[in-house]
Formats: sequence, structure tokens, C-alpha cells
Amino acid sequence: MDKDVSAGSGITTVVGRLALGITLLAFGLGHTALIDGVSAADAVSIAQYVGGIALFAAGLVALREGDAAGGTAFSALGALWFTWAVSDSASGNEAGLFLLLFALVALSLTLAGGDQLGQGMYGLFFVALLLMAIAGFAGNDGLVKVGGWFAVAAGAVAWYAATAALAHWPTAIPRRAAGRGVTATG
Repeated sequence: MDKDVSAGSGITTVVGRLALGITLLAFGLGHTALIDGVSAADAVSIAQYVGGIALFAAGLVALREGDAAGGTAFSALGALWFTWAVSDSASGNEAGLFLLLFALVALSLTLAGGDQLGQGMYGLFFVALLLMAIAGFAGNDGLVKVGGWFAVAAGAVAWYAATAALAHWPTAIPRRAAGRGVTATG
């Protein structure tokens, strides 16, 4: 174990974010109907193996490496994806409750802090799950599609975060110092 790598910046985080990104992209694109003939059902295998098993395993490795935030996130989300993949067609209310409960997990991950890309990724995922939960309760296919787009955006952020770590691209939005660039006019 490399003690010089800070929590959240190691290879386990990269693998976890790639697995989450691939799963979110497949899940989201399946719900948007952007690609003709591709539905959410087509994402089940990816969700089960990449999002479920691989992400859960990445979470366990992250926990073993001492990365509590990444380990918790990847393990919990691995459980989400595996459960979603193996569950039979659920009723609207059952699906709504499932998505609402995991939306709360995504909200917790968003509020837990961490890097900007991670917070953005989990925040977008929270919105996707919340919209899809509401759609499940209301039977609104339009909200499902909008939620799918938020899942696609979250997947793109996850993919970028992982790729940026590998390619040494920027991972933070530069902030302007307080008071700089502001002139007083009197």
C-alpha cells in the first residue's frame, strides 16, 4: 500500500470512478432513449458486473487502504447497482422508494465533501435518482427521461474525474481570490 497517495487520489478511486462512470452512462443513456433501440434493460449486465461487483470490490479495497470516503461511496453504490440489476420489474411505488432511498445515499455523498468533481458527480446522481423516484411514484415517463440525462451528466463527470487523474488534467475549478478584480466606484 502506497502511503504517499492521499485518500481519494489513488488508483482505487480511479477504478471506482471509471466503473461508476461507465455504469451511469449506460443507465442514463438507456433511460433517455437517445440511441434508437437502447433501453434501460440493456444496462442491466453493465450495472450488475461493472456497477455492482467491480464497484463494490473497489469499495472494499479502498476501505482496506484507509480511504473511508471512497470505500463507503463505492461499496454503497455497488450495492445499489447490483440490487437494481438483479431485481425484477418493480411496481412504480416500489421502484420509487428504492430510488428515493439511494438518492439519500447520493445526497450524503454529495454533502460529505471531497473534491469538486466528486461532489458534482454525486450531486448530479442525486438529482437523477430523485427525479426517477418521483417519476416512479407519479408514473411520469418524462421525468424518467430527464433523470436519465442527469445520470448521463453524472457519468460524464465520473469518467472525466478518473481520466483527469490518470492524464494529469485539471480537476479543480480555479477560484478568484476575495476582493481581487473588484474595484470600488464611489
